[in-house]
This record gives sequence, C-alpha cells and structure tokens, in this order.
Amino acid sequence: MEFYMNEGKKVEIEVKGQTYLRHAIKTRFVKQGESYIEIFKEYVLPIYEEGDIVSSSEKIIALCQNRIVKREDIKIGFWAKLLSKFASHPSTGVGVGETIKMQYAIDTVGLFKVLWASIASAITKLFGKKGVFYEIVGQEVSGLDGFYDHVWQEYGDIGIRLPEDPTGVCNDIKQQLGITCMIVDANDLGQEILGYSDDISLSEEELKELIKDNPSGQGKELTPLILIRKKKENE
Repeated sequence: MEFYMNEGKKVEIEVKGQTYLRHAIKTRFVKQGESYIEIFKEYVLPIYEEGDIVSSSEKIIALCQNRIVKREDIKIGFWAKLLSKFASHPSTGVGVGETIKMQYAIDTVGLFKVLWASIASAITKLFGKKGVFYEIVGQEVSGLDGFYDHVWQEYGDIGIRLPEDPTGVCNDIKQQLGITCMIVDANDLGQEILGYSDDISLSEEELKELIKDNPSGQGKELTPLILIRKKKENE
C-alpha cells in the first residue's frame, strides 16, 4: 500500500520511540444524515489491517448524527452583540467573536456563565493567558464548528456540534467492522481526543502525538479519515 499525506504533512511520525506511517484517506463530501458505518466500510475497510488505528474528524460523525444547529433557529440578542465585540476572531473558524456563536454559548450554558467567562478571560489575557473563556463555558461551546463559509459554502448557515457519545461510536465501528478508531477535534492550533474504541492501549497523550500536526488539514483536502499503522522494520 502506498501511503499518501496532505501537502505540508509527513507520512511518518515518531511517538515514544515507535515510528508510525499515516495515510490520509480521500472521501467524498460527507453530508448530513449519512451512515458513518457505510463511510468506514467504503473507504477504510478495503485498506485496513489488524493493529491499525483510524483517526476520524469529529465533523463527519456529527453530520452523520444530524448534530447541527441552523442559523435561522438562533435568535441573536443584546448580550451576544455586546460581548462578541470584545472577543477574538480566530483564523481557524468561527469563534465567539461572531455574534451567532456567542448567542449559541448563551443559549447552551446560560448568560451568567458566559458573563463570568468573559470577565475572567479579559482579566487573564492581561497576564498572557488565553483560552479561559472556553475553559469555563466548556467543550460543547468550544467544539461548535460551522457558521463559516470561507472553506465550504455548505457550512455557512449551519453550526456543527460535537458528536454524541464518541466512544460509543468508536466501539460501534469496532463491533460492526472490526476497525479500531478514535474521534478527534483537531485543527492547526491544537487537538482533542473525544473518544476511542476500548481496544486502544495507547494513552490519550500518545494518541494526540499521532495527529499533532493535524494531518487531515484545514482546508478542502477531503481527508477526514487518517489511517495510522506501525512501521515494520523492513519498511
């Protein structure tokens, strides 16, 4: 099998003295309501070998689960308009600097918590500490993707939430297809392991190291699945 990796990424990566080969699996554009089992069956099963780990973007799993929020269903109020003016605008996607995500934060965790997170964030930034807002409001807010059409127009009017029960999804894929996998929320700034199948023995830190350069990419690569394989001595 010939391993392919996106531009600017390397096929090989070393974690704790072990070299792994990574293959970026090209897929079609995954749409809302598709079956993740069928996607793995179509794109992963033909090349999968026992011992491999497949890293899946959280976005395609969430889309399969219909975990979306429509722009038309979010009613932006006074506090979202005010607080978003003081938030940062990340280059990797939509943040609470956009009124719609600030309103989503308020709807999800409540105004009091968002106010406290905003105040705490403003204070800690004075001392060089970033990310406090999202630490307080939690992963359900920080993990919201979409409402951003700079890469895919299809995501302009929908927000994509984190997948439901990612570990359960991984175990479902393992049970039905025999594929060991993990679901990750990754971009060029950082990576989070949301869930992984029970047969994985590596620690979460080691799993993060396997994808620390965000091998799926940040643009239109259409490689949401990364096959990871231990390199054999004769390779």
